[in-house]
Amino acid sequence: MGADMDDPVSLPVDSDRGLLHSRVVFSRDSRRLGSHHVLGPDAADVASPIPRRHANDYSLRLIDDLTNRPVDPLFLDARLMPRRRSTLRTWMTRALVVVICIAVGFVGSAFVRVLNTDPRKQIRASLAKELEQQTTSLDALNSEVSSLRGRVDAQSKKIGASQDDSVLSHDEMVNGAVEVAGEGIILTLADPLAASSDSTSSTSRLRIVTDADLQTLVSILWQAGAEAIAVNGHRLGVQTSIRTAGQTILIGANGIDSPYRIQAIGNRTTLAKAVGSDEQKELYSTFAQAGIYPHVDKSSSITLEAAASGELSYARKDG
Repeated sequence: MGADMDDPVSLPVDSDRGLLHSRVVFSRDSRRLGSHHVLGPDAADVASPIPRRHANDYSLRLIDDLTNRPVDPLFLDARLMPRRRSTLRTWMTRALVVVICIAVGFVGSAFVRVLNTDPRKQIRASLAKELEQQTTSLDALNSEVSSLRGRVDAQSKKIGASQDDSVLSHDEMVNGAVEVAGEGIILTLADPLAASSDSTSSTSRLRIVTDADLQTLVSILWQAGAEAIAVNGHRLGVQTSIRTAGQTILIGANGIDSPYRIQAIGNRTTLAKAVGSDEQKELYSTFAQAGIYPHVDKSSSITLEAAASGELSYARKDG
């Protein structure tokens, strides 16, 4: 039964037991696979191309089945010939499967890429860029205001009385409205690189320089007689604050980063002593535990620009 159809057969094969044509599942060819069970007495009148033994004895029926119909009904499909497909059709099927796999992989990769995209990252980048642009614009406007104020003062001196108004000049310097220069100190402190290795608590967090630290040092300098102070180049005026916004320390509306440089104009010996480790032992001890080590330098000449001033909408000169 498994030999080629062109080869001579060794034994004659009944027509109802020969190989059938190839078929697909549930095709019409499957109907040609008829039943080959022994016929019982109730089917004696049914015509059959092959003489059948009619017996009620189950042992005789079993012997008849084993002799004449050895193929189990569940394996009747083995009598069907395999379907032969052309080479072109086979390769076309394989090419179609490859194209489908590539398309599914491409669509799946694109879908996973979309799922892994964090829209908040783009929003944060956009906000950071906008903040940087606004800060740059604000610095440019402050510089322009300082320049215009200087020109106004120069024109006022030309138009007004020949003698300088000492009271007005003093107020402008005290309020940070004009650029000033003089001797003083430069206090520098920076965030630690790591937490103190001497800490006994494993849960202690890294302490960094805060806005409160800068406020404390600035207050000490004002109390010691400082006449003008700037932090990282930003002059402190009557409307200038030192505060924290998120993770950034702001001087007014300008963000600053470590290291922090506090420039103060005044008696350099007095100012250096006021913020030195001898006078501020407790403060320096706290800094040392966190790995922060302030450094004080005396300078014979420090120049500080004018502080940024806001617009007045409600205040009016009395009288």
